[in-house]
Amino acid sequence: DMLDPERLIQCPLVKHHWIRARRFPYHLVKCKESNPEIAKKLATCPFNARHLVPQAELSDHIMKCSDKAFVEQDVVSRSCESPREQLNNGSTWQAPPCAEDWETDLLEGSESTFVWASLHYSEQNFPS
Repeated sequence: DMLDPERLIQCPLVKHHWIRARRFPYHLVKCKESNPEIAKKLATCPFNARHLVPQAELSDHIMKCSDKAFVEQDVVSRSCESPREQLNNGSTWQAPPCAEDWETDLLEGSESTFVWASLHYSEQNFPS
């Protein structure tokens, strides 16, 4: 919880587990591993992976989920942008140029064969 990371949240798997909000995602992973039979009966909300609800209640939860509004708002705001703006909002990262040229190295051939970790050790390196 961004507003109060110290707030206690009840674990959806084991009701007597109370976890601080900042540790809750980590707890869920471990608790699912420790309680696979309970975890099988729960479904994960598509809007917030921290929401685990009984499978039979998932559709009702989806209709009422408070995080649904954030996703819908994002979809609406993105649909109002022009395609050019949508592209500009993406990542601008580009891979740096690579100085290696494996094809040329292969064509030129190498006089010596490279073998990974090919070292000659004497017995003095490995005393018995």
